[in-house]
Amino acid sequence: MSTVRQPIDLPVDPMLAKAVAEVPDADAVTGGYLYEPKWDGFRCLVLKDGDEVELASRGKKPLTRYFPEVVQACREHLPARVVLDGEIVVRTGEPGAQRLSFEALGQRIHPAASRVARLSEETPAEVVAFDLLALGEDSLMDSPFAQRRERLETVLAGLAPAAPIHLTRVTRDAEEARRWFERFEGAGLDGVIAKPLDGAYAPGRRAMLKVKHKRTAEAVVTGYRVHKSGEGVGSLLLGLYQDGQLYNVGGISAFTMARRRELVEELASLVQRDEDGQVAHAETDRSRFSSSKDVSYVPLRPERVVEVAFDQLEGWRFRHTVQLLRWRPDRDPESCTLDQIDRAPAYDLGDVLDR
Repeated sequence: MSTVRQPIDLPVDPMLAKAVAEVPDADAVTGGYLYEPKWDGFRCLVLKDGDEVELASRGKKPLTRYFPEVVQACREHLPARVVLDGEIVVRTGEPGAQRLSFEALGQRIHPAASRVARLSEETPAEVVAFDLLALGEDSLMDSPFAQRRERLETVLAGLAPAAPIHLTRVTRDAEEARRWFERFEGAGLDGVIAKPLDGAYAPGRRAMLKVKHKRTAEAVVTGYRVHKSGEGVGSLLLGLYQDGQLYNVGGISAFTMARRRELVEELASLVQRDEDGQVAHAETDRSRFSSSKDVSYVPLRPERVVEVAFDQLEGWRFRHTVQLLRWRPDRDPESCTLDQIDRAPAYDLGDVLDR
């Protein structure tokens, strides 16, 4: 139960966005759109009441204990009573060549207090604010976004340059937003958001629009996990080659139950077995997110290739679950290399955050 007092009912479901194929024109909605970069971090509502600060995730789970440096910054730099909607992010790299790192951000979620404290110094997080729900005794949720944005700018106008709290950039120019879509990806950003200037804050509703990057690649099917029902394929595991070595890069899990059962039959001839003819079960690497989960899978000979749609490759892995487009029997598995992936040209995160 939240101990933070606010002039709005808590908890609040963050307003969501509907995916669209391209950046809409500014006049495509009554009152026009305001465009923002789409940040790739943890969505977070910052709730402050005096010295009490809570960081609530999109799923209403508390993030407060994992980001003590963010809590302290909010105590020092924000008004006494306020509710901000924003994103917690972590930047990595040298000044002048920085980018967002979702991998480093994910490592901040750890049960050990000592590790939380250490990482808060080694990979400090920051907040990018993009909406204002309440200020003092006033609820702003029924106010048009244009007014909420104006109040947010006033709230953050006096921040010290070194404060890890940022006001997201905006533009009313659709062409500039389209340029952001191309350029800012190199700094680790996820796309562009379009928000109706006349719109009230709509908790839990997809009242905004989002345009995200999509690419395609060919990958090798390296195995499958059995569906949680015990019947059929739960997910296909994918690999890509680099210097002759096959690396696990993610998976595909969106199938109908009928298709899950079909895949077991289709892949049966590729299942790797031991000398006794038994399935040579294997495990993927465990992490803090999978420690209590079954990470076993049925290994397959790396002979089948699929074409997939994805948004980003971070390090050696697809950033999100990918979408199966089609099987590619015409492709040689060894040709499915990391080198084929279209990576965004590098762009300094400082040029996005600090302007």
